[in-house]
Parts: sequence; structure tokens; C-alpha cells
Amino acid sequence: MTTTRAEPQPADFADVRTTNLAVVLRHLRAHGPSSRAAIAASTGLTKATVSSLTADLIDHRLLRESGPSGNRIGRPATVLALDGSAYASIGLQIFAGQVTALAIDYSGDQLLLWHRALSAKQPTSEIIALAQRAASRVRQQGRHVLGLTVALPNAFPRTGLREQVSGSLRQKDLVVSVAEHAALAAVAEQRHGGHAGADLAYVSGAAGLEAGLIIEGHLLRGGRLGRFKLGPAGTPTLEDQAGIEPLLRRALPDFDPEALADAGPAVEQVAIRARAGDTVTLAALKYTGGYLGQGLAVLTDLVGPEVIVLGDHFATLAPWLIPALNLSGPPVTASTLGLHAAALGGALSHLDQVDTGRIPRPIG
Repeated sequence: MTTTRAEPQPADFADVRTTNLAVVLRHLRAHGPSSRAAIAASTGLTKATVSSLTADLIDHRLLRESGPSGNRIGRPATVLALDGSAYASIGLQIFAGQVTALAIDYSGDQLLLWHRALSAKQPTSEIIALAQRAASRVRQQGRHVLGLTVALPNAFPRTGLREQVSGSLRQKDLVVSVAEHAALAAVAEQRHGGHAGADLAYVSGAAGLEAGLIIEGHLLRGGRLGRFKLGPAGTPTLEDQAGIEPLLRRALPDFDPEALADAGPAVEQVAIRARAGDTVTLAALKYTGGYLGQGLAVLTDLVGPEVIVLGDHFATLAPWLIPALNLSGPPVTASTLGLHAAALGGALSHLDQVDTGRIPRPIG
């Protein structure tokens, strides 16, 4: 999947029209509403070609005419803007004993954000039920669902899940996919986290210690960063040293992981104690940050990201973890997307396909 937002150029290979549709869509996404003449001048396409392409995109309800431009002499030009309100995509995310559904339309507006408890006995049936309800609600709003992605932690069983979800939705052209939590969160960070076009690593502590990577504009499969060992055989893994659960054990003497389905409240308690200057908590954060920094140094040597983003629980604790990293190299920042970044990335992954010029069928 390509997610780079760099300004595209006119095509000179086989499917010229498809690629040039992508040129127009990406230009408008990057630069906002523009006239046909401005699009032609910026992209190098001829005015006639732009007129033909934009007519097609208006027919598909991906563009709309938003009124005349007021900054030119003579007859005002009609301004075009992304529309896409007729199309939507859904991301489902499995996280901390619950499943989250998030739907957005092509222009980026959020249509729904639901959270449901997920039992250990029948998780697949509950995932399917929420997928059906979310797709039904989006269709009731008059939108066509282009795709649905389920974001899973690496340890979650996925055999047959995609096929079961796809079969339950009963829409032949709806693309269903399953992908790693951290990888999809990386997509969301690049599109909505202020890192457009950057090679980035998204580091998650939600279910183990995982990393999602976008390198040279391409999304790479997420992986278990926590499996790294920073010493000889038999030494603890990075997850043992820098994972969220070990941190909670060190920072909260009465922490009982068996009593909590979600570590979120315990993480918030650590943050509260850290702000109050509790020495035990601050020592635990410094210890975790030191080992996390060693792991990120290895990751940097391997793939060379331009920025590293700490997500979910790591983002909550970033004010204390980042100073302890002692990492030379790329900047490290905290995600601002909250705990449903992977669901957002799952939805965006389908809408990104439209930006490549693969436009959906017209709908009534």
C-alpha cells in the first residue's frame, strides 16, 4: 500500500487516465479547493484533460463545484473541492477486551465511532456483528461502503476471519482485509498525525510491544519489536524490560493484571503519580524508557525512520519516557490520535485506493 502524499506527476505509461485521475485527486487533497486552471497549471496536465477528468470525478460524486474563485481578474473560475460524502470505509480494531468500529467518508469526515465489549468465548461472532451494524448504519446514511479492515494485535487468531466477515456483509464489491494493529496505526499517523510523506515508525504498547513501519512511502508489515533481546541468549526480551505490563508492575506495587481487562486505568494512575513526583513511579518510567531507547536504536539502525511515534499507552506516558530514551537519531514524538488509531488507519487504507485513480462505480 502506498501512502506517500507527495505531489503526483502526469503519467507516461499504460493506464494514463487512471493515473491522471490520481493526479487530480491527490492535488486537491494536498492543496485544497482549486480551479480547473489552477490544477492544470500545478500538475502539467492540459486544461482539456483536467476538464474531462474532473467531469468524470463529479459524476462519481468524488468532487463538487463549490462556487466561484474570488482572486482572479475577469470572469471568476469555478472552484472544485473533494466531496466523496457518498463513499465510506470502516476500520475495526481489537484492543484491550473490546472492539472499536470507526467509519469515515472519502473527504475525511468521521461518521461513527463505537466501542463494544469483546468476550473471550466468542470474539469472532462479536466482531462480525459489529461489522454488520456499522456497515448497515453507513448505508442508511446514503453512503456506499468501499471497504472494511480489521486491525488485530499480532497474537490474535486470524484464521478465516476475513472470509467470515466478508461473507456476512453480502456486498460483492466491498473489500475486506485483516492487518496488524501497529501497521494500520502507522497509516493513520502519516495521514492524520502531521507526518505526511515521512518515513515513520509507530510503536505500540497496547498488546505487547509492536512496531508499524512506513518506509519510502510503503507500508511494511507490523512486527513484534518486543522479541528483540539486548544481550546474549537467555537474557530478557525488550518486552520484558520495556513493555507496558512490566512497567505497571514496577510502578504500582498493588498492580494485578489478572484483575484488569484494560490496562488503561492503571496507565493513567502511573501518569497521575508521575505528575505528583512519586519516586517509585519516576524510577520505573526511567528504567522502561532506558530500555525502550535501546530497542528504538536497533530499529533505527535497521530501517532508518525519519520520525518515531509513541502510540496508545506509550503516548500517555511519553512526557517521562521520551527524556529517558537517550536516543540519538530521529525525533521521537507522542501520538495525538488516541487509542483508536488502528481503526482509523484501517478505514483510511481503503480510501487511499481511490487516490490512486481506482474510482468506485457511480451510485444513485
